[in-house]
Amino acid sequence: MTFGDKRADIARTEGGPFGSLQREIDRVFDDFSRNWPALGGGGLTPRMDVTERDGTIEIAAELPGLEEKDVEVSVVDNILTVKGEKKAERTEEEGARKLVERSYGAFARTIELPPGIKAEDIKASLSKGVLTVTLPKPVAAAPQAKKIEVKAG
Repeated sequence: MTFGDKRADIARTEGGPFGSLQREIDRVFDDFSRNWPALGGGGLTPRMDVTERDGTIEIAAELPGLEEKDVEVSVVDNILTVKGEKKAERTEEEGARKLVERSYGAFARTIELPPGIKAEDIKASLSKGVLTVTLPKPVAAAPQAKKIEVKAG
């Protein structure tokens, strides 16, 4: 169960002597994790979709409010990393007493790629708050089968 994951509550039995204690513990962790994005309270962890198409793999990440200069995409040892930073924005108006605050901070998300992906073939673009990373699917190698001769020791 991840912090704040309400779907995990479906399987739990609500009855019994510890039901109310469990609900209270869940509430405390939910409240706590809202202020700590690294613990899964939403925040800056970008949501991603991975789609396999004819010959390509497409990864789409929601990055609202970010521009190309705010995002870095890299590949090291078949690990794709998307990281960036959303700068703090704070506006305060005196007349109507308007206060606007948005979440900010650094984030990083990694995905293990299948073996055989060439880093130079990966393309990334950012449009309307969605980062799209496209890479060609690696050609599946035919399984190698070989009979090994067993010799007397």
